[in-house]
Amino acid sequence: MRAIRLLLAGAVLVVATGCGGGGGTATEGAPMADVMRIGLAYDIGGRGDKSFNDAAGRGLDEAKQNLGHLLEVKEVAAVPGETEAQKAERLRSMAEDGCNPVIAVGYAYSGAMRKVAPRYPHTRFAIVDDPLASGPNISNLLFAEEQGSFLVGAAAAMRTRTGQVGFVGGVESALVKKFEVGYRQGVRFVNPKITVRVKYLTRPPDLTGFDDPAGAMRAARKMYDAGADVVYQAAGGSGAGVFEAAAKAGSWAIGVDSDQAATAAPAVRDHILTSMVKRVDVAVYDYIAGLLDGTDKSGPVIYDLKLGGVDYSTTGGHINDIQPRLEELKQQIIIGKIKVSSR
Repeated sequence: MRAIRLLLAGAVLVVATGCGGGGGTATEGAPMADVMRIGLAYDIGGRGDKSFNDAAGRGLDEAKQNLGHLLEVKEVAAVPGETEAQKAERLRSMAEDGCNPVIAVGYAYSGAMRKVAPRYPHTRFAIVDDPLASGPNISNLLFAEEQGSFLVGAAAAMRTRTGQVGFVGGVESALVKKFEVGYRQGVRFVNPKITVRVKYLTRPPDLTGFDDPAGAMRAARKMYDAGADVVYQAAGGSGAGVFEAAAKAGSWAIGVDSDQAATAAPAVRDHILTSMVKRVDVAVYDYIAGLLDGTDKSGPVIYDLKLGGVDYSTTGGHINDIQPRLEELKQQIIIGKIKVSSR
C-alpha cells in the first residue's frame, strides 16, 4: 500500500509558486528532474469547496510538506459554464508553462485531456475520476466510490427511525451513479424494506448541479418533508445546501469526499452523521511520489477500501455505537465476502 506508506514520510520541502520555464522530458518509470513543476487544474469550486477539490489540494499540500523535493506549483480552477475548449486551454497553458506533471481534477476534463495530452508526449498527465482519457503519458486516478457509499448506506439504514432515507446527486453522471448504487446496496443489505428517495440536480452536459447549494437544499427539504430522516449527498459544492436542510429539519445528512463534519459551517456540523471519505489526497500524493521515485505507471489505478482510497468518517461521534458493525462490513468487502457492484 504505497499510498499509505508515503503519507507517513517526513522529509523537509522548499516550496515555490508558479510554473515557469521549460519542462524536461518525463517518461513512465523514470525519476523526475530536481525541480518538479506541478500544474493542478481544479474542477468547479476550486480550493475552498470543502469537498472534492479540497481533497486534491490536501494531497498537493502533503507533497509540499513531506516529499523532500523542490516543487513549483500552479493551481487554477474551472468556472461555471465554461466550455471544453476552455478546459483544454487550461491544460495546454500549464504544459506550455513547463508544468510536468499536469493533474486534472474531475471527469469534466476528460475530453480536454484527450485533446491536449497527445500533443505533449514528454509531459506526464493525470486525471482524477476518468477512465476514458488514455495514452502512454496519462495516469487515471480512480476510486471504488461504491464501496465507501455502501458503508454510509449501511450507517443510514442503522440510524433511520422512519424507514426512509435519501440521496441527492449533483449531476446524473456515470460517476455519481456509483455513489447512489453503492448507497442503495448498503441500505438494502441492512434492511431491504427501507425506502431510498433519489434526486439529481442536473444531467450532463450541464455540470451546474455541483455548484447549486440552493437547489440541493430544496431537493433535500422535499425528502425530509416526505419522511426521510437521513440524506446522503454527492453533489460537490452543492452539498452545503443539504446540510442546511438537515439542520432545519432536525435530521441527519451524510457528507462526501472529505470529512465534512470537520469542515462544514458550525451551525450544521452536528447534523452530519458521517461522510464517505474519498481519498483524492492519497491519490494525488501517491502520483507525485511515484513520479519522483520513477515508479509511476500510465493507465488506471483504482483506490478502493483495501488501499485506503475510500472510507467513512467518525467526527462528532454520531456513529460510535454502530461503528463495530460498520467495521465488520468493511472487512467483509475487503476480503471479498461482500461484493459491491458499481452499476
